[in-house]
Amino acid sequence: MEKLYTITALSENEVGLLNQISIIFTRRKLNIESLSVSASAIHGVHKFVITTNCDEEMAIKVVNQIEKKIDVIRAFYYAEEDIVYQEVALYKVSTPALLEAGGLEKLVRKYNARILEIHPVYTIIEKTGHTEETEAIFRDLDKYGVLQFVKSGRVSITKSTIEHVDKYLECQELRRKELEE
Repeated sequence: MEKLYTITALSENEVGLLNQISIIFTRRKLNIESLSVSASAIHGVHKFVITTNCDEEMAIKVVNQIEKKIDVIRAFYYAEEDIVYQEVALYKVSTPALLEAGGLEKLVRKYNARILEIHPVYTIIEKTGHTEETEAIFRDLDKYGVLQFVKSGRVSITKSTIEHVDKYLECQELRRKELEE
């Protein structure tokens, strides 16, 4: 059964790795729905967070292919219920249109959004949440004329009480020490 999976890969910060990973999706005719790359809690390690629609068998194949890349430390796949995630969206809306219509404060409170900047020509609003939430506020703001819109890729953390990559790195360190002895 096809559903949205979040695939994470932890790697060293090497040039060209994003291209290598995206080719894995292209070869399998999988669309990357969102992508986010940033530093992780482990010094020198970066985390890729990629979402794609596929079945579990394909998610496993993709993770296995990603892990074959030399700069990748580990890769995992997660279903929606296994992670906590958010996206950030920014909306630039006409200030005169918002003031003329009124209700800006009510709209911001309704969606638990934030006003980042108010300029005579435009107002910038930020919403952090799930895709459904960022799309809902977009629909309401579009009535006033959204001048610009941008949304980040998903950022996520597992619900697991064990950090799997930490365990993996500990095992690798133990193996390295055994080889040195």
